[in-house]
Amino acid sequence: MNRVRVCVLFGGRSSEHEISCVSAGGILAALDPLRYEVIAVGITKSGRWTLFAGDASALAIVNGKLPEVSEGGVPVQLAINPASPGLMVGGEFIDLDVAFPVLHGLWGEDGTVQGLLELAGVPYVGSGVLASATAMDKPVTKTLLTAAGLKTGSWVEVPAGEPVEAAAARVVATLSLPVFVKPARAGSSRGITKAAKESDVVSAIERARQHDPKVIVEAAVVGAREIECGVMVDSAGQPQASTCAEIKVAPGFDYYDFDAKYLSDGAELIVPAAISDEEMAAVQREAVLAFVALGCEGLARVDFFLTNDDGLIVNEVNTMPGFTPISMFPQMFQASGLSYPEIVDVLIADALRRDSGLRPSP
Repeated sequence: MNRVRVCVLFGGRSSEHEISCVSAGGILAALDPLRYEVIAVGITKSGRWTLFAGDASALAIVNGKLPEVSEGGVPVQLAINPASPGLMVGGEFIDLDVAFPVLHGLWGEDGTVQGLLELAGVPYVGSGVLASATAMDKPVTKTLLTAAGLKTGSWVEVPAGEPVEAAAARVVATLSLPVFVKPARAGSSRGITKAAKESDVVSAIERARQHDPKVIVEAAVVGAREIECGVMVDSAGQPQASTCAEIKVAPGFDYYDFDAKYLSDGAELIVPAAISDEEMAAVQREAVLAFVALGCEGLARVDFFLTNDDGLIVNEVNTMPGFTPISMFPQMFQASGLSYPEIVDVLIADALRRDSGLRPSP
């Protein structure tokens, strides 16, 4: 039986470079060599595509040290030829069946690489150009989810170029403190600050702008439980929700920040979430609605706040969620009955079924 030739694409220029590497390590370890011929391509922080010839274990976090793609290595280029999809690896052409772009953040999860793969005629795992770009932009996401009838929290957009002091005054006049100040188009909790007074908002906007000139400020949802739900398509391309999970931040951490997520025991991940059957069904239903509202494909993780008064509030939609073996997305689907390798198999099969180019929404 001919093996499927899959390119696992990881790293990239965004602030989530290292987490992309860790996610790729999990996927590389899960791909069955009897079924797949794997070409691992790492994108350096400068944007150079290189062949990764190391072992998947080299992409793990070890003693708090995060992996990254080195600038050395055999150069790789994507051949822009839909009639013969493939890669140029050190001057040699290698044809491709499918790509798994396990890229998080800008220049990867935001529709840019998806557009590149479309031009090259390479089928790929995950959402297309529009849904990827939409879900990466938090204000656009919230606007579309609200239009679809889903509840989002109170928020203010701070556009690029608005003076920081004026923006902070507008935020304080509009939202109740405390607030969370975030880059509008970033993830993994990079550049996020919890601000409790106006002077904190000023410095928080400045910090967020180190990652993105456009900023979003969200009112804190006090007393809410953080609930997550995965969505993945079935063999017919229809979105199905996973078992839900809950994040409980440990004492000493103000919120679920980068350190709590990846470098310490700063949070307890509870799978399945200890919520009622009715609440579980509601989260699953709204997760699928959010997936469809944004036109997502393949997979997504939808993050919610569950409150006593307002019910469910959609926080974010991630079209390429963290994919390490201990990340929430694979954990939730493992609790739903799929092993990590089976999840990877389903996603690759879906990409091959959809192919590249225009296709119907789920």
